[in-house]
Amino acid sequence: MSLADQPDSYEPDANRPDAKRPNPPAAAPAWRVASKTGHRILAGTASWTDPTMTAEGVFYPRHADTPKERLRYYSSLYPLVEVDATYYALPSERVAAAWARRTPPGFTFDVKAHALMTTHPTEVKRLPKTIQNMLAAEDREKARVYLRDLPDEAKEAVFGFFRDALQALVDAGKLGAVLLQFPPWFFPSNESREHIVEVRERLRMPVTVEFRHGSWFNEKNRDRTLDFLSKNALPYVVVDEPQGFKSSVPSVLEVTSPDLAIVRFHGRNADTWERKGLTPAERFRYLYKEQELEEWVPRVRELAARAKETHLLFNNCYANYGTTNARQLAELLL
Repeated sequence: MSLADQPDSYEPDANRPDAKRPNPPAAAPAWRVASKTGHRILAGTASWTDPTMTAEGVFYPRHADTPKERLRYYSSLYPLVEVDATYYALPSERVAAAWARRTPPGFTFDVKAHALMTTHPTEVKRLPKTIQNMLAAEDREKARVYLRDLPDEAKEAVFGFFRDALQALVDAGKLGAVLLQFPPWFFPSNESREHIVEVRERLRMPVTVEFRHGSWFNEKNRDRTLDFLSKNALPYVVVDEPQGFKSSVPSVLEVTSPDLAIVRFHGRNADTWERKGLTPAERFRYLYKEQELEEWVPRVRELAARAKETHLLFNNCYANYGTTNARQLAELLL
């Protein structure tokens, strides 16, 4: 989430779940299900820093009032988190090294790929100065650029910055995978498939692939999409999200890599799914009912039986909705 998109304040809901009753670390079910023998299942959220989550009395205890203490507290309860900030700005080696130090052994970070890598535009001013200086003069004056606008040396520099920064997580054994979340305008084509493979080769680290247009799994393309991912051992991101939109992707229960299965839970709020002008927290504001999570228990077990590790990430990061649902699903899987 960019700073510009973050709300200035948060008014607590009277009915927010478990707002002041965090789980004691020793009893955290998400860690217990992760440590079970056999297939490792990790449950967590797609953020630990959203303002609606860090507001007083929502999820963190009062003493966890700094980035350092928040990550330490979060990682005492959950074995997995997704980093979203790397989509907006290239990460730094110093910050990634701090993430590795502040989390316990066995903790895993999935990291969202930078916008340029997934055919999104990025703000020129957010790029490191060394990369800005590699751009053509007319591109340096633009508000935003795409990967196609960059000369080859700038493209390689973008991937190099990203790789170098995440090396601290790799060295600590705490990097899960880099999430390639493609935009709704990224359609099935030979060019798109070639781009996915090129990004994986440039990153030189594990990646996962999430599509955001239903055409990848329509009658014409479904088998071809899964075959492409399987042949390249690219983990496909299974999604739970509102249906009925062109951007809707069905929950296709397939595992396309023996190393990793992954499910991202976006909530089921159809009213906000494609509404403009909302913060991500508002767009994905949805608290799963226990019955809805129970439906996923056999599905998760089916996926986990076909991969070495399974990641369950709740992107409904409004207040403590995601942390509550991640804990609930972990309890159901015990």
